[in-house]
Amino acid sequence: MKKFLPHLCVLASGVLWGLIGLFNRRLTGAGVSVGSIVLLRNFGSMLLLGLLFAVRDRSIFRIQWKHLPIFLGTGIVSVLFFTLCYFTCQKLCSLAVAAVLLYTSPAFVVILSAILWRDKLTKRKLLALLLAFLGSTFVTGLWSGSAEVTLWGAVLGVASGLFYGLYSIFGRYALNHYRPFTVTFYTFLCAGLGALVCLRPAELAATFAMPGMVWVVLGLIVVCTVAPYLLYTYGLAGMDSGKAAILASVEPVTAAVVGVLAFGEPMRAGVWLGLACILACVYILK
Repeated sequence: MKKFLPHLCVLASGVLWGLIGLFNRRLTGAGVSVGSIVLLRNFGSMLLLGLLFAVRDRSIFRIQWKHLPIFLGTGIVSVLFFTLCYFTCQKLCSLAVAAVLLYTSPAFVVILSAILWRDKLTKRKLLALLLAFLGSTFVTGLWSGSAEVTLWGAVLGVASGLFYGLYSIFGRYALNHYRPFTVTFYTFLCAGLGALVCLRPAELAATFAMPGMVWVVLGLIVVCTVAPYLLYTYGLAGMDSGKAAILASVEPVTAAVVGVLAFGEPMRAGVWLGLACILACVYILK
């Protein structure tokens, strides 16, 4: 069981990331801007992790400042830039196109891992990579013919995939020196402080004044940010970066199921095909 724990943690992180639509739709439906959602997610996660570790284990905070550029990579370059690019791409293109371009990320991770660490590009890994990408195209309905794309939207979509994947690259360097909890905290310290450029005090005050919105924000922070990043970082410490990035592709399948169960979206054949592809991918990488 211990052998498969990193795999289970990465899969669980993908499932939790896939639940983000439950909270994002409520926030955007209430008129909250993309910038404010990015700020709430990252700055809120920074505060929660800081409070948690200050109470439980302050040794988490110990780092060598020469490693700060690594955390600027995980926090600013990856988490913050990915979120801004992805949410903007969703406004410029169809949701299907944005989701598929985001899931170019495993390809970036596999290629960079092969260059930086000489990770083997095995046939099994390449097949799993192909299945993961195909699965995301089926799940998002890209083949339905309703996809909308602009040049700038496509550029931002591919950029979101690159920045998303870079967490696995920078994170692997960080895990050579620190525990997963330390990596996650300093990632969100950087991402949270960086997200302050999106601060709109009046909008945030109006958001928290709405009934039940505090619980929605807490759900976004705890369920879809802090918990999955802790799980993913722990799993990343126990496997190569490319495999972790591919396994996390369970996220779009979860998002599709959430759409069906929570928002009454139709259960298309593509969702079943995508689920089959992702399950086959997981089996290949087991």
